[in-house]
Amino acid sequence: PAVSVGNVGQLAIDLIISTLNMHKIGYFYTDCLVPIVGNNPYATEEDNSTELSTNAEVYSLPSKKLVALQLRSIFIKYKSKSFCEKLLSWVQSSGCAKVIVLSSTHSYQRNDLQLRSTPFRYLLTPSVQKNVQNKIQSLNWQEMEKSPCIPQMDDSEFCVRVPGGGITKTLYDESCSKEIQMVVLLKFVSEGDNIPDALGLVEYLNEWLQIIKPCSDDPATSALPWKIPSSWRLLFGSGLPPALF
Repeated sequence: PAVSVGNVGQLAIDLIISTLNMHKIGYFYTDCLVPIVGNNPYATEEDNSTELSTNAEVYSLPSKKLVALQLRSIFIKYKSKSFCEKLLSWVQSSGCAKVIVLSSTHSYQRNDLQLRSTPFRYLLTPSVQKNVQNKIQSLNWQEMEKSPCIPQMDDSEFCVRVPGGGITKTLYDESCSKEIQMVVLLKFVSEGDNIPDALGLVEYLNEWLQIIKPCSDDPATSALPWKIPSSWRLLFGSGLPPALF
């Protein structure tokens, strides 16, 4: 995920790890993120609830050749570019076939055309286009439009902008220059209860990768069985103490 507006990418990764019951295989050691530690966010019983989790952990599902990196912290000032370089270096040395970044961007930054269309967008690096372009075009997805590099300047050049997208743009630009196969999937969102946005983003991803199948063949009842992590019960805090009343 990118640590972006509404934490949508991180919530989407939570859903994938929880639903597929992916196993933690390690952590991504970095001095670029604010250090944190907490309980197991995917605990299913008391026995595994006390397992510790850190700010950047790696999960795997060998049967689907899938690895997920979950980020649970913000970047230390001026360290985000260094993190992107380390991450992409690891991607290259690990021989990953392709990288998918789940992200979000400010909905209030949309232009008129974007307001009238789907809230989902994608970006492809040049090296991945020949492998996935046909499939993505068959889904009728919309690529992220270019916009003026300097807003409100009439003669500004046009480029890809992802306001509120955190490291999304840096990862994308670096992957283009390093010829890394990367796909960015993102949604226009606003801060608030972003659980529906996260569910929408994983379903958008699932249209392409088919990582889980519908429970039923009936299109009317084919809701996907995403498993909500136990940690989401405290997503907005633990509620007001009864003693207040």
